[in-house]
Amino acid sequence: MSLRKVNISILIVAVVIFLLVLHHNFLGLSDFLKRELTDSNPLGLQPIDFIPAVPQRLADERNDKEISVVIAASDERLGGAIAAMNSIYYHTRSNVVFHIVTLNDTVDHLRLWLSNSALKNLRYRILDFDPRVLEGKVEVDPQKADTLKPLTFARFYLPSLVPHAEKAIYVDDDVIVQDDILELYNTPLKPGHAAAFSDDCDSITNKVAVRGAGNQYNYIGFLDYKKETIRKLAMKANTCSFNPGVIVANLTEWKLQNITKQLEKWMALNVVEQLYSRTLAGSITTPPLLIVFYKQHSSIDPMWNVRHLGSSAGKRYSPQFVKAAKLLHWNGHFKPWGRTASYAEVWEKWYVPDPTGKFSLIRRHSEAYEAK
Repeated sequence: MSLRKVNISILIVAVVIFLLVLHHNFLGLSDFLKRELTDSNPLGLQPIDFIPAVPQRLADERNDKEISVVIAASDERLGGAIAAMNSIYYHTRSNVVFHIVTLNDTVDHLRLWLSNSALKNLRYRILDFDPRVLEGKVEVDPQKADTLKPLTFARFYLPSLVPHAEKAIYVDDDVIVQDDILELYNTPLKPGHAAAFSDDCDSITNKVAVRGAGNQYNYIGFLDYKKETIRKLAMKANTCSFNPGVIVANLTEWKLQNITKQLEKWMALNVVEQLYSRTLAGSITTPPLLIVFYKQHSSIDPMWNVRHLGSSAGKRYSPQFVKAAKLLHWNGHFKPWGRTASYAEVWEKWYVPDPTGKFSLIRRHSEAYEAK
């Protein structure tokens, strides 16, 4: 009888051990699946770094509103992205999380720069952008392959960059923010609109004539209306264009409308049919956005994208107006890190020196080039 009790006890212990092992394995599998879902991305956008925690002192001082801000950071323009993020962080009490899109060979340089004491409280996530995503969608001149800037297309993939957010802001790396980014984040989007942009015909930019821009304020300046594919869209050629350097995106609507797939479709069609204007002076990212968002976008307050600061070395705006602007945008050939751009001293205020000294060399090269 006692032997039977011993056998039963051994059986119970064996069952308990089996259940514990099974539970342990299940947890391990669960963790593995979580990592797979978090780290893998069909677009090749791989999260590398994330700083989720806010120091308690800062958490007490700042409000609970989390704002996702996407910015591209190429190695030769890294100082611009650093200055932009620094200016955004300084002017807000919101919990901003920066989603920094870069290429693999820039990651170590970026991480070292962000470790600077002036930037140590930034919350950020570094994403490695895989240029292969653009294969068949961007025409590459074999003799000018190095002129292709893959990161300029990062804005097309916002839902993949910020998969868990309902709303996000995208900004170019040549901007400085002078007010609370929360106000821009709260830009109202009309029902059915996936994004808001600043129109090129707004009351501010319309006062500034950009030499050599031609029709760069309307659709005909970006698209070739001689092509049947463009004419079939029935888009008015004199429709006011918009600037995609600052975007407020409703990511839920973006995904519902398959905006990314639509953009990729027009990119691929352009490779085959050459749909973009031959006199295109702006970024090649603009034409597909103009097509997809034709009369289907909301408007950003023009003070949140005061641009053309990089269109020449001269000062087009008064110092008082520049001070009142909420976001300054040095779009154009003259970047503030070259110092020949207008109001470069405003940008300089937010620049954090490169610990490697590499960006300083780029700046000096840029100054020498622009002086010619």
